[in-house]
Amino acid sequence: MFGVIIADGERLYDPCAYHDRLLLGLSGIMSEAELHQIKQRLHQGERQKAARGELRLCLPAGLAHGPAGQIILNPDEEVQARLSLVFSKFRELGSARAVMRYLQKENLPLPMRPLRGPAPHEVVWQEASNPRVLSILHNPGYAGAYVYGRRRLHGGRLRQDVYRPRTVKVPIEDWEVCLQAAHPGYIGWEEFMENQRRLENNINRYEAGHSGAPRKGAALLQGIAVCGRCGRRMSLRYSGPAANYPVYTCRADRGHDGGPLCQEIRALPVDARIERILLEALTPDRIAIAVAALGEIEEETRQLERQWALRRERARYEAERARRQYDAVEPENRLVARSLERGWEEKLRAAEAIEQDYERWRRDEPLVLSEVDRESLLVLGEDLPGLWHALSTTPAERKSILRLIICEVVLDQKRLHGQVWFKILWQTGATSEHSVQRRVHTYGDYIDIDKLRVRVTELNAAGKMDKEIASALNAEGFLAARNCAFTGENVWLLRKRWGLPTVKINGKSSNPIQWPDGTYSVQGAAAALGITPQVIFDYLARGWLKGRQLTKGQPWQIELSDSQISALRERIARNRRSRKEAL
Repeated sequence: MFGVIIADGERLYDPCAYHDRLLLGLSGIMSEAELHQIKQRLHQGERQKAARGELRLCLPAGLAHGPAGQIILNPDEEVQARLSLVFSKFRELGSARAVMRYLQKENLPLPMRPLRGPAPHEVVWQEASNPRVLSILHNPGYAGAYVYGRRRLHGGRLRQDVYRPRTVKVPIEDWEVCLQAAHPGYIGWEEFMENQRRLENNINRYEAGHSGAPRKGAALLQGIAVCGRCGRRMSLRYSGPAANYPVYTCRADRGHDGGPLCQEIRALPVDARIERILLEALTPDRIAIAVAALGEIEEETRQLERQWALRRERARYEAERARRQYDAVEPENRLVARSLERGWEEKLRAAEAIEQDYERWRRDEPLVLSEVDRESLLVLGEDLPGLWHALSTTPAERKSILRLIICEVVLDQKRLHGQVWFKILWQTGATSEHSVQRRVHTYGDYIDIDKLRVRVTELNAAGKMDKEIASALNAEGFLAARNCAFTGENVWLLRKRWGLPTVKINGKSSNPIQWPDGTYSVQGAAAALGITPQVIFDYLARGWLKGRQLTKGQPWQIELSDSQISALRERIARNRRSRKEAL
């Protein structure tokens, strides 16, 4: 278009000429093929070296290269102790976020090896965070494995008019090179794989079969409840005005094809029954549990003392090193001496701060438990129900204890009439089936309506009043339709439903004018005042008369004195005269 001539080391090319354009195209194709072959040979050589475990890769903070180039544990004892603590606490707590909170609570930073910065690949100590804990748990190097191909470039996008490729993680089974037991590690390969399964299971994805990490919600079976009708994991929702009533719900059909909910089960009655079963199962081992808990407390205290000792030793070393640097400088070189003096003072202040934190920790956490504390802990450990229901025990801790004993709980509220059937899958592999009365809206769905009717009829025939019948039903373990205790009103509604007559204080005979205690019946009060019984009810509602009923449906016992009768008769007479005058 513009008559430009292109030149290389051999000749000139005119793009306007057909043969020159052809030569330029062939030359470009050959150059691109040659570059591709060179790149392929380089990558193939890198892969072959990695397959032999000889490719030098960036190591995490807990590993280092030895004098002969082999991979060894970091010779720093504090680094080794801190990483060992991370793996032991994850083994205990089962959640990376819980490990992070523990490290932050104890003010224990983590060793990291930054790839960029003023001192790349040097170990630095940084505050514990969830990504840093996860990077340690996900790193196979800590399991003694030599791995190549954990990540690869896949696609990308334009950012600020620059194409940036995207790095994605590769599944473990697709790693190009994975040499197990290639060098020393902090954990074994089996524990590393178990940690990966636990981390994946901690993600709240019920549709994928994950139980999720124990959370602070009130539902005890969060994440381990399985639908007994379709076999899928049940999710949670909270109902009530304050959203404090958990409900296990199976919404897989609704989420998949917009169908109705499979089933919903109120959590609180099921959780209460699960708690009783769990505490009964742990009762024979309560002494062993208390002793094990005491041993865990002492072991954790020893681990923390070791961590503090290493931190103090490092702080003292840093301060002493700064002092030696200051002593080595020439006194006349004040430009350097002042900087070294400031660095020495900073190290001394840091060492003093660590000593103060250590003394504060020693006051709060004694190294050796006294006999009184040991006895108190043993008594507390033996009282499992009290420990379980203590205000200091969080819902997340209860769920963690439950998951150590129970694997899953299968729920089905439509298998048995008026009951929630559930099957417990214990961690030992055993199973047990149970049921609990579920909350129903009507007595037509009641678990055993015939037995309840017979019992209410018997108590009513025995001359019991409604409140007395309710107390007897509650003592015998009966529950009302909504899983609450019986009251006199519940019994009155049931009697009306079944046509059972009210047991009156005078039996089946008509009400007398006066009761034995001197009070009047409605008919007696109406006769004494010269009005109809309906007006008596109106006076009771207005508060002009005072009376009482033993319970709803019982006869009224109205208190009337001679002065009240006279006053009310005068009022009635005035009302009658005023009506006649108005007419």
